[in-house]
Amino acid sequence: MKITKKVPKFMMVLAASAMILSACGKSDKEAASTVKETKTLNLLTWEGYADPEFTKAFSEKYGVKVNATYFGSSDELLAKLKSGGGDTYDIISPSSDVASMLIDSGLVEEIDTEKIDSFGDLNERLRSLQDVQKDGKTYGMPFTWGPDYLIYDADVIKEEPTSWSTFWDPKYKGKVSVWDDISNIYLVGQIMGLDKKDESAIYNMSEEQLQEAKKKLLELKPNIRKYWATAGELNDLFANKEVVMAVGWPLTVEAVNAKGRNLKWTIPQEGATGWIDRLMIVKGAKNKANAEKYLNYISTPEAQAKVAKVTTYGIANPKAAEFMDQNLQEQTYVNNMDDMFSKLNFWQPVKERNRYNEIWTEIKTQ
Repeated sequence: MKITKKVPKFMMVLAASAMILSACGKSDKEAASTVKETKTLNLLTWEGYADPEFTKAFSEKYGVKVNATYFGSSDELLAKLKSGGGDTYDIISPSSDVASMLIDSGLVEEIDTEKIDSFGDLNERLRSLQDVQKDGKTYGMPFTWGPDYLIYDADVIKEEPTSWSTFWDPKYKGKVSVWDDISNIYLVGQIMGLDKKDESAIYNMSEEQLQEAKKKLLELKPNIRKYWATAGELNDLFANKEVVMAVGWPLTVEAVNAKGRNLKWTIPQEGATGWIDRLMIVKGAKNKANAEKYLNYISTPEAQAKVAKVTTYGIANPKAAEFMDQNLQEQTYVNNMDDMFSKLNFWQPVKERNRYNEIWTEIKTQ
């Protein structure tokens, strides 16, 4: 009897233990599942391209946490992407000078444009550019675009500069800033008039032309206060009255003037370069489904209007004008994109990019 009484107790203990173990096992699986199913989206992008003003609505709609890593130049993007790839990033925002390189290197995924409801509404010229097309496939969605302006402090420089050559005027010694980037070589190519007949010429300069550009940029060094690395750094240089003119983007004019300054911009007679930033999905992205949802969301008119409000850059969807006030429409050329396009030489792939970088490094270190 004692035995028969003890057996049920023993069995009850075993059963209870089994239930506990089963519950623990289930809990572990649920925890693992929860970790696995945590919704995230990792962006490797330019400053301003992951602002809560426009990412918040996406996060709330899909329950996805948006994480952002920023880069300050196309070459920094390439370096970060090659070191991290799809294990680290899901979406990148390359400019038009490196987009085709990313495709040829197999670093990005094909984009299924059928999953982007507003794709057909995007500006035709922007969405049909061939640098993101290969073998009939599309690898990039246009996001923003804009000019490399000559920005100046109108409280100091009373008359609008008409030429980039004003950067070299001795009276502005230590008062000029240019971006820490090879695009300065493009700029000097424009000053040299190389792109008058062939826009691609400044992106494919001969060694002799590169040496001439190098000489010109070395002559500029006495006037350089600092080579700015980020838009925020340039904003501070103007806000603190350390510089009176620079190469910069629309975001700087808006941000600094909001603090009471009087910056203005111009496109000099030699012209100006411009950039088109795409959104691309990284090859092997761990959160590809979320990346596709984001492309669909961020291309809508309302989301694009929010992007324009934050950055004051041109955006890809002209229907965004419905959600923008008149001033913002004028700032971003949303109703007349083609007119501004005609004034800019948009960045193109640089075949000898390593050589351009070598020249730029030599300029900075001499």
